Amino acid sequence: MNRKTPQSSQTESAEPTSLLKRHAHSVETYLRDALKRQAQAPKKLIEAIDYSLMAGGKRLRPSLVLECAVACGGEINPSALAAAGAIELIHTFSLVHDDLPAMDDDDLRRGRPTNHKVFGEAMAILAGDAMVSLAFELIATDAEPAVAPKLIAELAHATGPQGMIGGQVLDMEGEKKSLGFEELQELHRMKTGALLRSACRLGALSTNTSELQLLALTDFGRFLGLAFQIVDDLLDVTASPQQMGKATGKDAAKGKNTYPVLLGIEETKVQAQMQLYAALASLKPLGRHADGLKRIARFVVERQA
Repeated sequence: MNRKTPQSSQTESAEPTSLLKRHAHSVETYLRDALKRQAQAPKKLIEAIDYSLMAGGKRLRPSLVLECAVACGGEINPSALAAAGAIELIHTFSLVHDDLPAMDDDDLRRGRPTNHKVFGEAMAILAGDAMVSLAFELIATDAEPAVAPKLIAELAHATGPQGMIGGQVLDMEGEKKSLGFEELQELHRMKTGALLRSACRLGALSTNTSELQLLALTDFGRFLGLAFQIVDDLLDVTASPQQMGKATGKDAAKGKNTYPVLLGIEETKVQAQMQLYAALASLKPLGRHADGLKRIARFVVERQA
C-alpha cells in the first residue's frame, strides 16, 4: 500500500473547520476502503459498524494524528493514515459501548438513534468488539513495518486499563461520590485525555520525529485532552440536545463528577483557557509547522457543540 495525502503547507492559512473537514475526508475515504476489505464478514455486522463509524462527527482524534505528522515536518504517509483510521475506530467503539443500557443508556448519538436502538444490544456489543480488532489490524497491515509495533503499543496503552477504559471505570465508580479537583483531573486524563494525547503521539511516531518533537506533542495532547473534557462538561450544562446531537444534562442527573459541579461555570471556563494556553505554549519547539494544531486547539475550547 502506498497511499499519501497532500501536505499541509495549506494548514498555515486554513480555518480549523476546513482543516478538520479535509482530514476527515481523508480518514473517511480510508475507512470506507478498509470496510470493503472485510468482504467475508457478516453483512449485518459491517452495517452496524458502518452505521456508527460513518455517522459524522468532528473526527478530532484522527485529525490530530494527521496534523501532528505534519507538525513534525513529515507528511501524511500510510502509517499516519492507518493510525488515524485506527484511533477513530477505537473512539467509535467507545461511543457505541458507552451508549448501551448497561453503561450510559443513551438513545441518541450524533443526532440519530444509538447503535443498539437500531441493531440491538448484542449486535452493538459485537460491532464495538469488531472495531477494536479492526483498528489494530489496520496498523499491522497498512503501517510501515518499522513503526507499526510502536503505533500498536501506543494505541493499546491509551485504550486499555491505564487509559480510556480504566478512566471509564473510575467515572462509574465516582458516581454519587464527591471527588477532589486532582481526582477529577486524573479521571479525565484517563477517560478522555488518554486517547487525545495518544492521537498526538501516534502522529509523531508515524513520521521521522525527534525526541524533542515527541515530548512537545505529548504535552500538547495532555493539555488539550483536559481542555476538551472541561468544555464537554460545560456544554452538558449550557448547550441544547439539538446543538449536541445527544441528550444533555445527564451528568448531573447521574451524580457524575464534572468541572461545573466542582468549580462552578465561570471558574470552569477559566480552567479551559488555562489548559488551552498551556497546550499552545507546548508547541513552541515545532515553530510554524504547528500552526494547524494551534487552530485546532482554539477550536476545541471555543466550540459550541
